[in-house]
Amino acid sequence: MIGGALRVALIALPAALGARLSATPLIPDGDSARRLAEQELSKSAYQEAKPTLIDQWARAVIDWLVALFTRQHAVDLGPWAAIVIGALLVAALIAVLLIWGRPRRSRTGRTGTVLLGSADDRTAAQLRADADRAAREGDWTEAIVLRYRAIARSLIERDLIAPAPGATAQTIAREAAAPFPAEGEALHAAAVAFDDVRYLGHPGSAARYRALAETDDRLGALRPLALPEAVSA
Repeated sequence: MIGGALRVALIALPAALGARLSATPLIPDGDSARRLAEQELSKSAYQEAKPTLIDQWARAVIDWLVALFTRQHAVDLGPWAAIVIGALLVAALIAVLLIWGRPRRSRTGRTGTVLLGSADDRTAAQLRADADRAAREGDWTEAIVLRYRAIARSLIERDLIAPAPGATAQTIAREAAAPFPAEGEALHAAAVAFDDVRYLGHPGSAARYRALAETDDRLGALRPLALPEAVSA
């Protein structure tokens, strides 16, 4: 009895599966296909790959320039038209440089870089303010470290030096002595003060901080002798 029921079930199973598969279309209709496509394209991977407005604008400009100087357009415009267009492009580039200025060499490396052994994005003004605050609290070690960082940051902001991420205090002092040769001795003393309290563990003092602050103030008021020509970008 059980064997007969099992045979009936096995015979009916393929027919039931066939009916179910036939009820589900293998190829979706138009609405289903559009819905499936919208769901797929809404995934983050596709959205992140979409070109930005800047990408589209740049692509349009490139396509226009390529089409402009194809053989057919060159014949239509004539040789002088192409020369005039090229001159206009050069003039536009010169105008941009005159209006916005030449890219400053040290700006790209100013933020997010290591300065004297630590990543520090503070401006020279911020470092000076923090140094003065530490001095008022009697923390001369912190005040000296921050004030020397302010000197280095100020010189970088003025495009007078461009120290490498691993540059030492003495390296910065030597670079700074090029535009300020009369301050070479004071810069060396400032670097020694920084190294003493930062690495050698010597205690800071009010006198050393005052000397450092005076050097910083003088450098800010002085006009550099000449901008270094070999400052790295």
